[in-house]
Amino acid sequence: MNKNTTRVLGVVAVSVLAIGTLAVSSAQGAVKSVTLVYQGPLTGTDAQTGQDELLGAKTAVQMYNDSNPAVKVNLITADDQGDGSVAGTVAPGVAANKSVVGVVGPAYSGASIASFPSYKATRLTMVSPSATRVTLTDPKSADNGFPFFHRVVGNDALQGPAVVRWSTAGIDSPKVYVIDDQTPYGTGLAQAATAYIKLKKINEVGSDSVVQKTSDYTATVAKIKASKANVVIYTGYYPDGGALAKSLNDSGWAGVFAGGDGVLNDAFIGVAGKAAAEGAKFTAPAVPFETAATDAQQAAFTKATGLKSAAGHVYVTETFNATNVFLSCIKLGKVTRAGIQNCVATGTFFALDGKTVLRFTRFGEVVGGAPVGGFQVVKGVIKYFGAV
Repeated sequence: MNKNTTRVLGVVAVSVLAIGTLAVSSAQGAVKSVTLVYQGPLTGTDAQTGQDELLGAKTAVQMYNDSNPAVKVNLITADDQGDGSVAGTVAPGVAANKSVVGVVGPAYSGASIASFPSYKATRLTMVSPSATRVTLTDPKSADNGFPFFHRVVGNDALQGPAVVRWSTAGIDSPKVYVIDDQTPYGTGLAQAATAYIKLKKINEVGSDSVVQKTSDYTATVAKIKASKANVVIYTGYYPDGGALAKSLNDSGWAGVFAGGDGVLNDAFIGVAGKAAAEGAKFTAPAVPFETAATDAQQAAFTKATGLKSAAGHVYVTETFNATNVFLSCIKLGKVTRAGIQNCVATGTFFALDGKTVLRFTRFGEVVGGAPVGGFQVVKGVIKYFGAV
């Protein structure tokens, strides 16, 4: 998942959560606590994604601090609104905070690209729960975050084919129309989807590229209907995806509306309306927390967040996993940026289920990739259907 627009926005302050204690040293010089930062969209049009992910970080830190460790962890937030122009103003402040030993995030790829210069310069390690653009870990790309960027999710080279498979499942003669939103995420996922469509010789009847915050989708809807498409794959984010789905439904178009993880959000239903959202399909390299968590983890989630369940919240599991990578290193006594970086780059970690092994390649990709799940709106609720 990623986002980068050209909006000119001011610096968004880094806020402190009431978890843990401020990083200090004892008189003997022993480190008593360190700080992790969750970076993602906490305000703005994409705020729901960041607020959802933050639940996972809170839960992981709650469980760690409750275990009475030698080094406590303080969790703070950096609100980049999922926007590269904002991330570029937020990241320098995070990087300059000497108590910070790691960044859980950035959540979006555009924001990641904009943050890389600050984090590379200060040797600050990142583990993202949801940034999926392929170039972030491509050594040949100027966008890569090597050697400090890592992610616990599979990239769009995996999600592109998955969204095509899931959206066309059960359709005898799919006629696919692909639309991106001109962001790094949207264009990257669209390219991966289109490549798979061509590989499998599926009938792609059209494509379009529509800028974010488009107020009127009439022209796009007309193109889709003229193409006779029965499947629309939108590779942007839920605010615009919902608006497009609503416009298609209002026009009388009948087909499968689908999107990647950027569209997977309960807020999509609110924007699109229940009628337009019903039956919509999404993919994400994500597993619902309420599906995978143990009773003890569920209890810790409630204690940390005040919520009874994580149902309806996306990327909670993956943010828990990303945070736990750092916590595992801190538990081993790695309390400096250099120590954290070496530990994350070479260590072996476990996912929420306690069984799935997480390791990173030299360039920060999760070894072996990660399964991409299929989701669908059924009777007004987003249901998880397993790997697709």
